Amino acid sequence: MVKGFKDFILRGNVVDLSVAFVIGAAFAALVNSFVENVLTPLIAIPGTADFRSIELTVSDSTFLIGEFLNDVIAFLLIAAAVYFFLVRPTAVLIARRKPEEKSPTKQCPECLSSIPEAAGRCAFCTSLQPSEQRL
Repeated sequence: MVKGFKDFILRGNVVDLSVAFVIGAAFAALVNSFVENVLTPLIAIPGTADFRSIELTVSDSTFLIGEFLNDVIAFLLIAAAVYFFLVRPTAVLIARRKPEEKSPTKQCPECLSSIPEAAGRCAFCTSLQPSEQRL
């Protein structure tokens, strides 16, 4: 039973998930700090950035609209920070590293249509293709 538990814990996906969770928590703290300490004060320059005092009372029920607005703004700022500082740069780096794929098509010398590489005859103009290009 102990050996089975040890095998379960040391399996790659459990260890990878644990590392991802720890890194995710650290990254969440970093993003929250960036939003709270850098982006939120930028919004506060023209006016207030704290809407906690806004509330609506109906029949002894208090709706904390300001808290909800603060949470919506924080969510939008966090989403924007993650997108512009993580998603976009990562996509650019991945696009740079991606090798160019050779197209499995060729151009017909007669009509300049795109046809399969192994085609012996053009599907558009029905001209025979040169035999050295056939597979």
